[in-house]
Amino acid sequence: MARQQGWFALLLALVISAFLLCIKLPFQLGLDLRGGSQLTLEVQSLQPSTPVTSDQLEAVQTVLDRRVNGLGVSESSLQTIGTNQLVLELPGEQEPSKAARILGKTALLEFRAQKPGTKEAMQRLQRFRNQVKNISLLYEKNKNEKLDLSDKSFQSKQITDLRKALNIKSDSLIDQRQLDEIKKKIDDEIVMLFEPSFLTGSDLISAGRRQEQNLSSWEVTLSFNQDGGDKFAKLTKSIAGSDRLLGIILDGESISEASVGEQFKVAGITGGSATISGNFNADSARELEVQLRGGSLPLPVKIIQVRTIGPTLGAENIRRSLIASLSGLFLVAIFMLVFYRLAGFVAIIALSFYSLFNIAVYALLPVTLTLPGIAGFILSIGMAVDANVLIFERVKDELRRGNTLIRSIETGFSQAFSSIIDGHFTTLISCLSLFYLGTGFVKGFAATLGIGVFISLFTALSCTRVLLKFFMSYKSLRRATNFIPSNQLPSQLI
Repeated sequence: MARQQGWFALLLALVISAFLLCIKLPFQLGLDLRGGSQLTLEVQSLQPSTPVTSDQLEAVQTVLDRRVNGLGVSESSLQTIGTNQLVLELPGEQEPSKAARILGKTALLEFRAQKPGTKEAMQRLQRFRNQVKNISLLYEKNKNEKLDLSDKSFQSKQITDLRKALNIKSDSLIDQRQLDEIKKKIDDEIVMLFEPSFLTGSDLISAGRRQEQNLSSWEVTLSFNQDGGDKFAKLTKSIAGSDRLLGIILDGESISEASVGEQFKVAGITGGSATISGNFNADSARELEVQLRGGSLPLPVKIIQVRTIGPTLGAENIRRSLIASLSGLFLVAIFMLVFYRLAGFVAIIALSFYSLFNIAVYALLPVTLTLPGIAGFILSIGMAVDANVLIFERVKDELRRGNTLIRSIETGFSQAFSSIIDGHFTTLISCLSLFYLGTGFVKGFAATLGIGVFISLFTALSCTRVLLKFFMSYKSLRRATNFIPSNQLPSQLI
């Protein structure tokens, strides 16, 4: 009696722990249930007549996968479609523009030394770029569709100089698109003032970010491998103490031009590390960090479709799935009570524990729940019911042969053991095949079904047995007619 109560107490402790896990840990819902964003990306070949190969597509997918992980979006999925497209799903992400901006960048990082004799040209272009930036800030601040440069509120010496330098008439209108074009033109001319690069992002081993000492801006930190560190020291040594700048160029745009102090004239900047400062805020520094850590894309990528999926559809699907699950469980419960009586009641409790354990494992791992995943869970309930039916049928067979109730229960569990193991093992093989060979939703289905098979083994062979033995410790319940109709029992058991 004490032993049965001890096992029963242990089972209750497991149930309480599972219940607390379900309350404390959040559940991960997939794109079809929680909503989010879906981006379709097209990988473009460098030569129009040359198709994208499978190796190139796989290489692009690997880089994008690292970038997506860097974004911190949990349970995202990236799948190939056809020969040159990828579909990225970001559950819970309702603003896909940030992801699109990061994923679409080629992230070709170059370190270049400024060409000799270009100091004045560089200073002039940098001044123009600052002026364009100031105008953009004013434009953004006033939220006007068109910025009239002749408007007195925008009159300033910088704007006047820019108008003259860029040959913009005083009564002309300019909008943000034109400002972007002007800025790109200035950036292109700045990049042309640098020598060809012999140090690129391929020598990077890590990238990070940190807040600068003035606490108003951020900088991106870089660490090179041995070869990259040597190249960086050589590069910085060649321009240290001169009027030439070190250009840090990303995707053909100069994001930072830094001077190298005279103290580095002997050996350059050694140690294999560097920082990029360019008036980054926390978000832009994070974006650049993610791009650099993810690596450079071997081929350009174009975002051809961005789709935002609302959570409304998911809520409706969850509601219908819940109704279907509860209806199925209710019908199964009636069946078990009618055919197996007290044993059926025990099976209902065991199945309730089974469902609770499943949900707790989903929260603990965590498992992303999608509609196919929920289908896998419901199917696994069928496996759990089947295990209980196998046990109880063996118990009824033993009672019909005239065995005592306790002996019939023990024999029923031992005889059903091999059948339960075989059935669950074959299902588990199917789950493993689906998980490793399947993609996307198929993996989710296989994962939830596989977890359910494992837990079903535990609940059928442990929980059901503990509960049955606990109930059998009470004399009033220890009657064979609680398991089988009296007309099916031998006379000595009635």
